[in-house]
Amino acid sequence: MLGKWRINRSVKRDVTVEVSEKDGIRSLHLGSDTVQSSMKVDDPYELVLSYTRAMMAFLLFRPRPRHVVMVGLGGGSMPKFVHRNLSTTRTTVIEIEPKVIGIASQYFHLPPEDERLQVVAGEGGEWVASHPDCCDVLMVDGYDSREQVPQLCSEDFYANARSALSADGVLVVNLWSSDSRYDAYLQRMENVFDALVCVPAERRGNVAVVAFRQAPGKPRWDELRASARALQSLYGLEFLNFVEGIRDLNPRSATRLLV
Repeated sequence: MLGKWRINRSVKRDVTVEVSEKDGIRSLHLGSDTVQSSMKVDDPYELVLSYTRAMMAFLLFRPRPRHVVMVGLGGGSMPKFVHRNLSTTRTTVIEIEPKVIGIASQYFHLPPEDERLQVVAGEGGEWVASHPDCCDVLMVDGYDSREQVPQLCSEDFYANARSALSADGVLVVNLWSSDSRYDAYLQRMENVFDALVCVPAERRGNVAVVAFRQAPGKPRWDELRASARALQSLYGLEFLNFVEGIRDLNPRSATRLLV
């Protein structure tokens, strides 16, 4: 164990933050053995956990985001990836635990803030509600040691998320398909957004949900595969697999994604 800290959370209960390392993989834990974030020590910018790669599937639909807002920092895997690979994109990260921000910098190679990266200590739901029309991609990975935190999965939150997006913006949410409330979360998003696309992660159980403020217009599979090949070449992620996963989980015809 590299380090262990006690944090007094704003909800008045203690949470243990731990950093572990095994076989060249460094991981962050919040109050349990559950891995919240992982980093390959020899390649700190690689997206080790498959759900973080699946969340990047939004690039199939919005390949050149201007501003990405992320709720939940963890070890900083996704902001690091965006900061390094999307050179024209500005990233703002909202993290409720101030100590986690220091841990991400000290142990997980989170870059220092600059004109393209800002990290804010605050509650994500409140921040999103107070920043309408602020971004074209909003990514939410809001789990504590046990579950998705309630303030980041209510219908009110999803309505505020829609308002925070530009006209063609997308919300990207990490969900556990084994969660008994999984269908309820999808229904809440369907009540607010024009369309949803579910992207299964390589690790069974995690699903990245891409919710569109404006429906993507029933893209053709050949168009999505062409985009996937280009993105896979650029970023080294399994975008062609994402397209096949989208075919498995979403309404479709032989030629088009029907959302």
